[in-house]
Amino acid sequence: MSLDFAVEGPKLMMLVYGIIAFLGIVGLLLLALDKVSSRKDIWIALGFLAPGAVLLGVGLIIPMFRTIYLSFMNTDSSQFVGMENYVWMFSQPANREVLLNTLLWVVLVPSLATSVGLIYAVLVDRARLESFAKSLIFMPMAISFVGAGIIWKFVYAYRDAAQGEQLGLLNQILVWLGGTPQNWLLDETLNTLLLIAVMIWIQAGFAMVVLSAAIKAIPNDIVEAARIDGVTAWQMFWRVTVPSIRPALLVVLVTISIATLKAFDIVRTMTNGNFKTGVLAFQMYDQAFVAGDNGRGSALAVFIFVLVTPIVFYQIRQIRRRRQEAM
Repeated sequence: MSLDFAVEGPKLMMLVYGIIAFLGIVGLLLLALDKVSSRKDIWIALGFLAPGAVLLGVGLIIPMFRTIYLSFMNTDSSQFVGMENYVWMFSQPANREVLLNTLLWVVLVPSLATSVGLIYAVLVDRARLESFAKSLIFMPMAISFVGAGIIWKFVYAYRDAAQGEQLGLLNQILVWLGGTPQNWLLDETLNTLLLIAVMIWIQAGFAMVVLSAAIKAIPNDIVEAARIDGVTAWQMFWRVTVPSIRPALLVVLVTISIATLKAFDIVRTMTNGNFKTGVLAFQMYDQAFVAGDNGRGSALAVFIFVLVTPIVFYQIRQIRRRRQEAM
């Protein structure tokens, strides 16, 4: 007990000191800005934005430039090697496999998760027990990626038929149907798709919530006019619902795409990147923290950043366009 207190004591004191320092900085800002007479609003805005800007620079901007610098260095960051790490990234067969897996994730997860969420949102809209039905598909969002990976690892679990009943749900269903249990996560033709299914299971709830809110925001006049014109259910969905919620669809696709590019926990938990299931984020971790190669790990991190950046800028552009249209 005394040892635990000795370990936790300094941490608690650091937390207390941090809170006191934060309150002190805010107090000094309020005191200083209260004395400003000319153009007070501008100084107040700058005063309160400055601490956040400093933290952003220390926690994001400086590490970003340091990572870019390290990506041109050798393993222990002692020698400049130019583009060698980037050439390695695209020239090795194992890395090309990782890139193809990542592409598969980015194509399938956003499209399928958004489709599942949209279809579910349309089907349960204004139905009985709508809130309960939505909570069922949204529930996986409350589970961490590691927790989801552990759950689905049990679903895919394999046990030799001679050892008795199957532990994994999927194999038990296969046995009930008269099939032979399979070691799913070792099957290199299916295991990546099975990991993708876990990500879709998690993200479909997010897509459903956002798209359901967008569907409910469709003006009743448009819906009633379409019904008076005698449109079918499919025409209502494809010609009225989808065009009306297009901005929300783009938001969902972009958000899930970014989350997919950073996917790491599921692969780490379920296969540890083995059996040809590696993705960029896991390869970055593996090179930087397992192999201890700062150069290659940083190059992979920079490449992920390069892939995410256009998606982020596209989203910002869409938000600005919608604001201009609203004005």
